[in-house]
Amino acid sequence: MNDGHRPRVCFYGDDFTGATDTLATATEAGLRSLLFLRVPDRRQLEAAGALDCLGIAGAARSMAPAEMREELEPVARFFAGLQPPVTHYKICSTFDSAPHVGNIGTALAVWRQHIDNDFVPIVGGQPNLQRYCLFSNLYAAVNGGGEVFRIDRHQTMRNHPVTPMHEADMRVHLAGQSMQVAAIHAPAYAGNAERLDAEVERIVQAHPDAVLFDVGDAAHLPPIGRQIWRHAQRQPLLAIGASSVVQALCAHWREQDGLPAPAIDATRIAAAEGAVFVLAGSLSPVTARQVAAAESYERIALDARRLIDGDQAYIGAMLSRIAQRLNAGNHVLACTADGAHLGGERVSLRLAQASGDFLRRLLPLTTARRIGVAGGDTSSHALKALDIWGLSYLGKLSPGVALCRAHADGEREDGIELMLKGGQMGGEDLFDRLANGV
Repeated sequence: MNDGHRPRVCFYGDDFTGATDTLATATEAGLRSLLFLRVPDRRQLEAAGALDCLGIAGAARSMAPAEMREELEPVARFFAGLQPPVTHYKICSTFDSAPHVGNIGTALAVWRQHIDNDFVPIVGGQPNLQRYCLFSNLYAAVNGGGEVFRIDRHQTMRNHPVTPMHEADMRVHLAGQSMQVAAIHAPAYAGNAERLDAEVERIVQAHPDAVLFDVGDAAHLPPIGRQIWRHAQRQPLLAIGASSVVQALCAHWREQDGLPAPAIDATRIAAAEGAVFVLAGSLSPVTARQVAAAESYERIALDARRLIDGDQAYIGAMLSRIAQRLNAGNHVLACTADGAHLGGERVSLRLAQASGDFLRRLLPLTTARRIGVAGGDTSSHALKALDIWGLSYLGKLSPGVALCRAHADGEREDGIELMLKGGQMGGEDLFDRLANGV
């Protein structure tokens, strides 16, 4: 699998929840994988051992361009030193981004300083999450098994508080982020491989910033993976997309008998030993339904405004109340649902940061060893607040939602089991699955 200790794939996740989905995808495929929460030092790399897939989780999706450049440059330098054939800039499967926040063109410009391959594939859908890209237009289900809408008519994504999606054609959407994007549409996969090779070569010769590949179903992934790997064998490249980038590569490698058997059974998760704490900072309708459906928990509402304002008397009282219930053996689900009425991009960010700080202060007060965090930004800031340097994959709670083991130097955090989920991910019984096992 490895060329020495050189990974086949290195990826940066632009939010923590999406990064754990890519970690799950790689591990389930049989790749030795670990997700770091920052650029690792030599000691952490040695502790991780030989890896086929090395990830770094970040929060670039919630950053302005200048902050993104500061975040991504050290990661790009680190990956360049490892020299993987494929570097994957992992974005959300709904492509939620904008010129002023999470700008994908800004990320591409950073990596251009370290990877000069003209071929930058963008994988445009992830069918196992009901995300589809056809003739460059993006579609997504409202929730698991729900009706599929074009992204600009999707009731959640068109009204996203930070990055509302008003354009379905991803070429146009990315043009607003200073990217000239060419496209390969789904009918091209029906021909022979050599014809697709020639079409990709023709497009690359025109020097677009990137090439968007349609993904309408899982059968489209192997030919895309073949194109990525074929070009990566000539020269290291950057690929952009959701976990479907790794899915495409693994689908191609599987056809070539180039993958080992998975080391874990990701379909089985034991019930939690002791109390479970869930912090629901997401404001999405999907998470709201999951909160309402959770039968295994005592629900406690957190006042979003008082968290944001740093009301220490209130925060201290809520920390004590929740810790007492957890230490008595009760599963607790704390949510900031009233944050939906506050509105505003900076308010959402401040609430995510305040929620992360709340979790950091809670953990030393309890014996809870299985923790769930709902909301992409909330998850990112919650993990940043903890003294954890890495995550390995334990199993799948729901499509797009992984249970992971924390790696840390301190005994309190090391070995904690973490579920991090984006607002659109998971079935209604997700939180009960976290407590009761799969």
